[in-house]
Amino acid sequence: MKAACSSAFSKLGKRVLQIGCDPKHDSTFTLTKRLQPTVIDVLEKVDFHPEELRPEDFVVEGYNGVMCVEAGGPPAGTGCGGYVVGQTVKLLKEHHLLDDTDVVIFDVLGDVVCGGFAAPLQHAQRTVIVTANDFDSIFAMNRIIAAIEAKAKNYQVRLGGVVCNRSKDTDQVDRFNEKLGLKRLAHFPDLDVIRRSRLKKSTLFEMESSPELEAVKAEYLKLAATLYAGTEPLAPKSMKDREIFDFLGYE
Repeated sequence: MKAACSSAFSKLGKRVLQIGCDPKHDSTFTLTKRLQPTVIDVLEKVDFHPEELRPEDFVVEGYNGVMCVEAGGPPAGTGCGGYVVGQTVKLLKEHHLLDDTDVVIFDVLGDVVCGGFAAPLQHAQRTVIVTANDFDSIFAMNRIIAAIEAKAKNYQVRLGGVVCNRSKDTDQVDRFNEKLGLKRLAHFPDLDVIRRSRLKKSTLFEMESSPELEAVKAEYLKLAATLYAGTEPLAPKSMKDREIFDFLGYE
């Protein structure tokens, strides 16, 4: 979804930088058509001397000019991702790449209970939570809200809204949003073209046109315009685990 959002921003004429903050480093492959080397990979090649690196060593230009960075991370089960995110942001600042763009997207994986995974929140202005209309996704969304609550005490990050992704309905998401005072910014149904775009290693904007695809693309462009115009800061209070467990579902 983040690659499609970056593509939409670029279609609006914005200079976009997408930073994948998942050790799997698969955030940007539909934009670049390959798994690109990670920041941790290129740092390892220079014996962790960042002064030897140039932007082209860790930044790849993708679809429609979107600049792509994959932070990467330590091998599974061996360390925290916070160091890698910190080094990535440091490199980007040293080369003025954060200043030379209109939109910077940090693509962070789900339940950010780990401080390393939550580190990008220290550098963001708005967080948009992407969720599905099911129990597990909304349960994780509630924990992300808790992480934003904690980070907002010392950093400028605030919650901007919620996107319901790859879901036929939005009833449970909407019910949760209403309870906490959140806003749904967009809804993307579970269409097969989304699955196929990943297999073709292409963005949705490169797929063969169809009425349903054009509707999805229009929704992404609308979302990008809404986010660029600026969303009001939201400050919901997360629910306790037992409270949300009892709240979700059908009577």
